[in-house]
Amino acid sequence: MKAVQIVAVGRPVADREVGEPAIGTRDVLVRVGAAGICHSDAHYRNGTAPVARLPLTPGHEIAGTSAAVGSEVAGFAPGDRVCVHYLATCGECPECRRGREQFCPAGRMLGKDRDGGYAELVGVPARSVFPLPAEVPLEWGAVLMCSSATSLHALRKARFAAGESVAVFGAGGLGASAVQIAAALGAAEVFAVDLDAEKLALAARHGARPVNAAATDPVAEIRARTGGRGVDVALELVGLPLTMSQAVRCLAIQGRAALAGITDRPFEVSSYRELIGTEAEIIGVSDHLAAEIPALVELVCRRRLDLGPVIARTVPLAAAPIDAVLDRLERFGGEVRTVVVP
Repeated sequence: MKAVQIVAVGRPVADREVGEPAIGTRDVLVRVGAAGICHSDAHYRNGTAPVARLPLTPGHEIAGTSAAVGSEVAGFAPGDRVCVHYLATCGECPECRRGREQFCPAGRMLGKDRDGGYAELVGVPARSVFPLPAEVPLEWGAVLMCSSATSLHALRKARFAAGESVAVFGAGGLGASAVQIAAALGAAEVFAVDLDAEKLALAARHGARPVNAAATDPVAEIRARTGGRGVDVALELVGLPLTMSQAVRCLAIQGRAALAGITDRPFEVSSYRELIGTEAEIIGVSDHLAAEIPALVELVCRRRLDLGPVIARTVPLAAAPIDAVLDRLERFGGEVRTVVVP
């Protein structure tokens, strides 16, 4: 079958012919209908976040139809529309039983630790597969599996509560979902911070107050718009030391900064002024949980989460157009979300 793979760190992805995945008795073989291109994929290609092996098929935002099901799988049949939680876990270890499957010792991430969705077919454990209602386009289902899911998980990790204010640093793929999810969960006010005027305009259409970091200091701007108080929750979805620092510095008393952006560089905070003196918190956000996916699908079905404007365009399953998107993401540019449609 056809796949697009990372073959060497720091090199362009390549078109490859690979064997079809073999599935076990508890697995589902998914025919990929859509696979989102995430900023993390650029990190995997350039080695900022190393992959388990090479060559490797990236792609962790996956939706499609079941092509075959293992003999022990109940609830799915060939032809069912599905979306795929990108963590393949054991379901039996203490971490899985405690609802922290992203730390499962046997866990493997699709597109990073095992082959993912930049291919015609992908095999996954049935426990990672969820029904996708007919009213949800496959492209939307793919984006839900990372962009939206990580945003919801970040809000939950930050203990966001209705009536609180939120600042979203990065109005791209994750941020476009985060703005809508925060509003759907009852945020009193949502600020969207970015350098890109088009992404800010999209966030504004969903009710966010745009803050153009190319024209103003976002920390000063957010504090000015909140009467000097700051925000209760800040989500950092970019992965830059600067925006991580800004997320912390815009917090109100006992505010929480949830950091989901990936970087290998440290950032500085003033321990007393920005943390101890205000009892603020910095919270790491790693992936998301399978248990959160049904809530996301429900938000789409209730029309509280609109991913139509988030998906800027689609590209075919071919190395050249995928590599061009990864190049733009590596420069922190490009559209909100691009989706591969095989």
